[in-house]
Amino acid sequence: MRIDWRNLGQALGLTLASAMVWGIAHLVAGRTRTGLVLAGAYTLLLGTVFTAVAALRFALLDLVVRPNWLTGLIATALAIGFCWSAVIISSYRVVRPAGLGRVERGIGTGAVALLCLLVAVPMAFAGRLAYVSRDVLLTVFDGGTHRPDPWAGKRRVNILLAGADAAGNRPGARTDSVTVASVDTRTGDTVLFGLPRNLEHVPMPPGPARDAFPWGFTGDGDEATPGLLNEVYQWAEDHPRIAPGPPKDRGMRLLRDTVSGILGLRIDYYAMLDMKGFAQIINAIGGVTVTIRQDIPYGLEGGVLQAGRRRLDGRQALWYGRSRTDSDDYVRMGRQKCLLNAVAKQADPMAVLRGFEQIADATKRYVTTDVPQDMLPAVLALSEKIKTAHIRSLQFVPPLVNTAHPDWDLIRREVATALRPQRPGHSRHPARTPQPSPRPSASPGAAQSLDRIC
Repeated sequence: MRIDWRNLGQALGLTLASAMVWGIAHLVAGRTRTGLVLAGAYTLLLGTVFTAVAALRFALLDLVVRPNWLTGLIATALAIGFCWSAVIISSYRVVRPAGLGRVERGIGTGAVALLCLLVAVPMAFAGRLAYVSRDVLLTVFDGGTHRPDPWAGKRRVNILLAGADAAGNRPGARTDSVTVASVDTRTGDTVLFGLPRNLEHVPMPPGPARDAFPWGFTGDGDEATPGLLNEVYQWAEDHPRIAPGPPKDRGMRLLRDTVSGILGLRIDYYAMLDMKGFAQIINAIGGVTVTIRQDIPYGLEGGVLQAGRRRLDGRQALWYGRSRTDSDDYVRMGRQKCLLNAVAKQADPMAVLRGFEQIADATKRYVTTDVPQDMLPAVLALSEKIKTAHIRSLQFVPPLVNTAHPDWDLIRREVATALRPQRPGHSRHPARTPQPSPRPSASPGAAQSLDRIC
């Protein structure tokens, strides 16, 4: 059978043209009224999209973290994909030559189906992203009342970042990583205050917890048995009568109030990430590059994270941040700050988009936070400032602080000093030069630039 490629090619060419500009095939076929209606609808659609993007480009961050807008985006994306596919099919039908053979009809149908697929897939992908985003917002974040400028009159926002480790050989979870990020809301300049997990006899906030531990936290032991900072979260979870509230929330609230008292800072929000989720997020963004100062034994198989500039996957990054072999808690804390700094600097939008569903899954399963939905646009905008801002780290570890007998007044004074506005080029310790190592004790009492340390 001889295939009439000329007529079939013309029909498919007009169909392709109509997929790009609605109505062309109908106008050529003499369906003038339908063609003009389709062309007008296409012009209206493009004009609406371009106008919306131009008018709302500064509000996009605000819109993409609002469930109602995301629901509308899902419906719009699916409707556009359906209508566009219908236009393609209708265009082919009005220009398809009569008398096509079976093979020609099959070729034409396949080509039209491919065009519909090329149009529908991006719309379905956009709808899927909106659906996943909406699911995360409703699962992780509580609703709130919209505030046009949540940073109005607020020079700094303080966020408690806790890393929880639920090991298989013990019940519950311990917050082995406790950091407060104090962020300048105008510039994004950030100071990270790191508290070691083994701080003893930490003062409890006023109320039932302080009544239970008037001389500092001892956990389920007594005054002679050290209770460590990393036990506060799980202790609150296990004692709802003394730390009331829903599960997970009561533990984080007591930890937040405890850390607030230690640092002398009001903690505005908190976020806790299980270490398993951290590894999943690192994998989702394609890994993270860090400088390893010395070989780190890796895993139980005898592997080693070798010194040098390395690209780490999620499991390797988790080991880099957790390992204490041939080091100590304080060196590990320094590595954790370097890891946070690297993720903040390297998580580009395309990497996040590629791993979006993995990140969303990890967020739903492993993140607990009290940041409300209405704050998310402001938080996202602030995170963009942080990526290009100056990040410093101050860790309360020996020799600055004796973890068995901490000087709480000293800690609060150091925090206040670190947050004082500094003149350009001014340093609290001008004679000291931070060493190229994540060991925080290189310059005790001075908040050091993570870009220089790491």
